[in-house]
Amino acid sequence: MTGTDGGAATSRRPLRADAQRNEDRLLEAAAATFAREGAGASVKDIAGRAGVGVGTLYRRFPSKELLIEAVYRHEVQRLCEAADELAAALPAAEALRTWMERFIDFMAAKQGMADALRVILTDESEKLHTRTLLVDAIARLLNTAEGAPVARPGVDARDVLMALGGISLMAAHEGQRELALRLVDLLLRGVVAG
Repeated sequence: MTGTDGGAATSRRPLRADAQRNEDRLLEAAAATFAREGAGASVKDIAGRAGVGVGTLYRRFPSKELLIEAVYRHEVQRLCEAADELAAALPAAEALRTWMERFIDFMAAKQGMADALRVILTDESEKLHTRTLLVDAIARLLNTAEGAPVARPGVDARDVLMALGGISLMAAHEGQRELALRLVDLLLRGVVAG
């Protein structure tokens, strides 16, 4: 698979600054549009929201499937990078909760792209790569409090990810973000020490 942001994909030459800005705007606009309208969203609308022409979009992403794949990888990367940003800016437990909320939102947005992502999400090496990135992000958040772990002894980042995944699926099925946030609070009570 060819990718656009590194990930498990092949590498590519760095883009010129203006081309990188265009790609970033396209990925942001596409993520928001797919979350709102699903994979059937118009590529023309995405390009318009990004402030670029359809030709620019197709030069970067020759098909809608490649755009959806790039959005998915970009959003995973952003979510994982947010772990360090939140840990630096917030108290440890609050950083963990905020990241969990972002994960719930990420999973809800992914539901809108589920059919188009079916191929990438069934590729075992891609799933393993994504899971590893997410587990590493959670592990960093669980161990951020100035050398003292935030989590209770025995809490494993993989288990936290699985619990969050389950919460996300239930909330998406019910269409209730508030339910997901209440369940995140329950999960945090079991995860956070003290």
